[in-house]
Amino acid sequence: MRRFVFVLVCFVALLVPVAVLASGGEGGFDGVVRTLEVKYHVKATRIPFMGLISFISHKATEGGVSNMHVAEFEDFSAPMNGEDLNRMVEEKLGPQWERVVRETSSYGASQTLIFMHPEGARMGLFVLDSSGRELDVVQVSVDPAHLNDKLNEYQHRSHHDEGN
Repeated sequence: MRRFVFVLVCFVALLVPVAVLASGGEGGFDGVVRTLEVKYHVKATRIPFMGLISFISHKATEGGVSNMHVAEFEDFSAPMNGEDLNRMVEEKLGPQWERVVRETSSYGASQTLIFMHPEGARMGLFVLDSSGRELDVVQVSVDPAHLNDKLNEYQHRSHHDEGN
């Protein structure tokens, strides 16, 4: 009987830290959105059928864009400290993401953070943009080579149309 109690106590002692880490360790896009909701007492509006929209964008761009995630915070009036915001996003996204743009207006009224990370031949992009009373968070996976080809195609059409 003592052995059973000892094993049970050890099991619970090992399980508690795992459960605490699992519940508090949410990262990535969902981790950033959830932390913003909790910290600023706001609720994000998630775009309905985002999986379907992501699938359609993947097909429409012939694989150029996929895995879209979008969350929008309307009537976001809480003041944000740019340093704290940047630190939180870096922590939630993890070390594989590299910040490439950080723009903060005077007094922190508007802020933009853009992070990137390689996904094989693709590139993951994470954008957080706050302006006025709106805060938008977007994550997407893009194929840079494919998008570059498409941009060049449109530029050639534009130059050709100007010549006529």
